[in-house]
Amino acid sequence: MSKVCSVCGKHPVAGRNVSHSHRVTNRVYRPNVQKLTVNTNGHLHKANVCTKCLKAGKVARS
Repeated sequence: MSKVCSVCGKHPVAGRNVSHSHRVTNRVYRPNVQKLTVNTNGHLHKANVCTKCLKAGKVARS
């Protein structure tokens, strides 16, 4: 599943893990994206929506 929100476009971003001894390793911050059935203009279709958009009510869930 694609980890990109179809509403706001939120996507994975790169970052770093930094330990207490300051050893640095690369990591990826992934958004919480759910595959939902969404109602848009009276039509039902599946969409990948992040939970932030879902909680804010930016999409009508069916």
